[in-house]
Amino acid sequence: MNSMYKSWQKLFLFALGLFAGTAFCMKWIETDFRQGGQLFTMIGLEITYDKDKIISILSGLDDKVRTILRYQLYFDFAFMAGVYPGIAALCMMAREKAANRNLRKILMALAALQTIAWLFDIIENCYLLHWIKSPDQVTDMVSYHLVVYTKWGLAITGALSGILFSLLRSKKKATALS
Repeated sequence: MNSMYKSWQKLFLFALGLFAGTAFCMKWIETDFRQGGQLFTMIGLEITYDKDKIISILSGLDDKVRTILRYQLYFDFAFMAGVYPGIAALCMMAREKAANRNLRKILMALAALQTIAWLFDIIENCYLLHWIKSPDQVTDMVSYHLVVYTKWGLAITGALSGILFSLLRSKKKATALS
């Protein structure tokens, strides 16, 4: 393996550890997300709940749950520092294995686009932190959802592409060795 691959692999492993640790903590925190006796989820706040439901949830939070939700969003900043560099490193590891010039360019672009996904995740958290303080300010759902869907789209596309092209290349090498 070349030194660039090993460097990306080290970043990936560090990011994976940070991702796993923070994801565990965030899932644990999320078990306290209750409003009016009902559980709510971060994914609901991001994607599935409509404007009225978000306003209803955020308006009805007691101080304890409001604080826990803010902690979860602050913890998410550490999560981001693991997930997006990890996806970028995964794409770059696949790029290091790829022989096709166009595929290498695509994987490089997907790695670079993780900075946009990271930025959009930060913007998403800023929306939510602002809305927690002022639920009556939940107004611009179109821009919010554009940010959320773009973030998810870039992250999922990068992760799946990095995994897929790493595996396909590995299978080719395995077949050549057989």
